[in-house]
Amino acid sequence: ENPTKPVGAFLTEEEARAKAAETGWAFKEDAGRGWRQVVASPKPVRVVEFDAISARVDAGYVVVSTGGGGVPVFEEGGYAGVPAVIDKDRSSALLARELGADMLVILTAVEKVCVNFNTPEQQELNSMTVAEAQKYIEEGQFAPGSMLPKVEACIEFVQQHPEGKALITSLECAADGLKGKTG
Repeated sequence: ENPTKPVGAFLTEEEARAKAAETGWAFKEDAGRGWRQVVASPKPVRVVEFDAISARVDAGYVVVSTGGGGVPVFEEGGYAGVPAVIDKDRSSALLARELGADMLVILTAVEKVCVNFNTPEQQELNSMTVAEAQKYIEEGQFAPGSMLPKVEACIEFVQQHPEGKALITSLECAADGLKGKTG
């Protein structure tokens, strides 16, 4: 009823309105960058391939999984696809918890999470407690379908795995982030 995950190309407002009238799809403005189609991004409850992933991890392999582009499904005598986008951040947090990972790492386009994003008051955050993250969420600091699910996934991981840590940073800064120097 209220899809939040942006997908596809950026459009002007006029193009988005025309496409919405033509297709019935929902469009929203995306952080001052233009208009994009938005779809549902349901919270995952189980990673269907968990046993296979776990077996490969236990065998010493580096496994790439739960990224965007997967097909969300529900079970009803078999698997049936759902017209949505898997929430890759929450899927990653779920998988990390189930594997007993020490750290959840979410790579994105920015080095650090920011408050007042894309404004003259923008402030990079070096770290956050769960309470601070929840306060920022209540203030509406993180965009739905963008930074919000990343922060929420980190909260879920740390709350359910208190000895664990979570990191949000860019691919370019990942090595420094793992050393605690950024992110």
